[in-house]
Amino acid sequence: MPPDMPSAMTRRMIVGGIVLLVLIAVGVVVFQYFVSNQATPAATVTEESPITNESMPKLNLSSSAFQNNTSIPAHYTCDAESISPPLSISEVPAGTKSFALVMHDPDAPTPGGFTHWVRFNIPPETTLIQEGVEPSGIAGAGSSGKRSYVGPCPPSGNHRYTLTLYALDEMLSLQAGATKTELEKAMAGHIITQTELMGRYTKIQNIK
Repeated sequence: MPPDMPSAMTRRMIVGGIVLLVLIAVGVVVFQYFVSNQATPAATVTEESPITNESMPKLNLSSSAFQNNTSIPAHYTCDAESISPPLSISEVPAGTKSFALVMHDPDAPTPGGFTHWVRFNIPPETTLIQEGVEPSGIAGAGSSGKRSYVGPCPPSGNHRYTLTLYALDEMLSLQAGATKTELEKAMAGHIITQTELMGRYTKIQNIK
């Protein structure tokens, strides 16, 4: 055998090394293909990952009568005229076909709180709800059964009164007198976004 010819054992080692490299390369390619073709699961809404207002389009509800998380003037409560406060709507998202408005007291002693105002199918072009005026649309029924605004009248303590405005992608097929619960069921799947304005009130006779 010429001195520059590799031995049979050397040739086998070289061939084995080449085969090993080929197998490693094939394995890498197969692994990358498998990883890149795995289906990415769609995002799901769970109790651990709820959709929050931060993920929704912006909507603004404000009042010239009080700021968010401040006292509601007595003028709008049972200690005085008990008329509805003025409300302004702005930054309405595209695709809004109607608004729904709910005023609720979560601190009321009744189970589930006390609903003071329910209104839905409010026209989407509405930008101002005048003081003491029911907005256009359909009147729902509050906890008292009344189909109009009922002012704050807490039996004791300082209560929160949350005005929630919903921007919806349709007009709702609900009859006048629908309750908050019925409204919420009808709105399911049709809420583009929502926003809240919260005021507080302590009944004058309960202030010591």
